[in-house]
Amino acid sequence: MDRVFIALGALSGCLAVGAGAFGAHALRARLGIDMLDVFQTGVTYQMYHALALIGVGILLARFSTEGSTWLNASGWLFLTGSILFSGSLYLLALSGTTWLGAITPLGGVAFLIGWLALAIGVLR
Repeated sequence: MDRVFIALGALSGCLAVGAGAFGAHALRARLGIDMLDVFQTGVTYQMYHALALIGVGILLARFSTEGSTWLNASGWLFLTGSILFSGSLYLLALSGTTWLGAITPLGGVAFLIGWLALAIGVLR
């Protein structure tokens, strides 16, 4: 699972860089400053959690010979959070569909639980 999380983190980081460049160059003339900020928040959180995924993969490779339920849960929660949180913000900014904002907190909760699972996994 360690390599899976490292690879997913690397792919997510790549997508975050691409989304950031897209937002900075292609969307600047199309979106208002408020929606650009929403889009940028998605990029920022996606990048933070791409790095967190890589960190989880490294921790699993280095310290867990038999895997860790808590670290595995942390990795999947970071991925889920990125999809729900950042994905909903990207779609909100691009479409203006406000109900998508209701999905964003679910991603935030996944991030929070992922960080708690990471802490527990490291302590066990």
